[in-house]
Amino acid sequence: MASVFRREGTKFFHADFRDAKGIRRHRSTKVTSRKEAEKIAAKYEEAAQKRRTFVQVKQVISDLHEEITGETVKAVSLRDFISEWLKEKEAETKPSTMDFYRSATTRFADFIGTQDNGDIFHVGRASVVQYRGNLLETMSSTSTNHHLKCIKMLFRAAKKNGIIAEDPAESVDTVRKSEEGTERLPFELDDIKKVLALADDEWKSIILVGLYIGQRLSDVAKLEWSAIDLDSEKITLVTTKTGRRMSLPIATPLKNHLTKTPKEKRQGPLHPHAAAVFAKTGKVSTLSNQFAKLLAAAGLREKVSHTKTKSGRGAKRDLNALSFHSLRHTAVSLLKAAGVDQATVMEMIGHESEQMSAHYTHVGEESLKKAAAKLPDIVSE
Repeated sequence: MASVFRREGTKFFHADFRDAKGIRRHRSTKVTSRKEAEKIAAKYEEAAQKRRTFVQVKQVISDLHEEITGETVKAVSLRDFISEWLKEKEAETKPSTMDFYRSATTRFADFIGTQDNGDIFHVGRASVVQYRGNLLETMSSTSTNHHLKCIKMLFRAAKKNGIIAEDPAESVDTVRKSEEGTERLPFELDDIKKVLALADDEWKSIILVGLYIGQRLSDVAKLEWSAIDLDSEKITLVTTKTGRRMSLPIATPLKNHLTKTPKEKRQGPLHPHAAAVFAKTGKVSTLSNQFAKLLAAAGLREKVSHTKTKSGRGAKRDLNALSFHSLRHTAVSLLKAAGVDQATVMEMIGHESEQMSAHYTHVGEESLKKAAAKLPDIVSE
């Protein structure tokens, strides 16, 4: 027969009961009343000994909750809760991130379909694990983990709002990142020159800015002339990904490139076409594909022919080691090769980590200028 006890240092009663195999089990009842705890313990034992399904056990808990509190656990469909969650997130989330949340949650809802009765209350851990496996069949481990984290956020919110008592995604681990083809490599300088030779004027500028200030494609695409001070040789921007405000030195080769633009034309976006594309979609995928085509034309990566590891609509595409982000890695490699210390490199590129913050508090403007001066001139060579 089930009983209850209170562990030292805790306010809640714990249930002591046996399952169908006679194995003794202990579970917290999460209540401080002995009478209510005894009811919960009896229900735990009943559910355990009758070998009930996961859904049936959840129904027992739901009935018990209603009996003790007088509050009915409302049935909420997964899709309805997703809709409410997205509305709540909209006020605090960037549009591009919201696009991802919508895509990820829609994909999850489609996967669940009518299994688990379509009710968020009935979605179990096994379904989340199966979904994780489904993602791995069609995308990289990094993307799989990105999607999984979104679903974890969804269920945390459901638990916080009292929609579910247990979070089915809480104990589902992210997958270990694949070591095959995921490393982003820096460019060789001769390779950058090959790409520059094939690029139009705007893409030449995008590449040079990306290399010499070491920033992401989104930040280079939306860069305005108003952020560029050629007299003081500084570019000031707020990064799209982290929201960090940065003041970056302009290396001499980049300054020489920028001064080629007549003064009367130095207004608005530095790269009008790229800025328009980014402003329209809030994403850099179109620009990334354009750069990938340039790399393919230069013989530096496979053509963007959607090479896949298997056939089918959801097949996983092979990863390429070179991308626009490789310019960022190139800047890091060049600075380190020139003897620039790690702290200055991190500050100039905009990398942030708790580990590095323990080693330095601030890198001065003069140090950054000296670092920029050590970058090679790939334009006039």
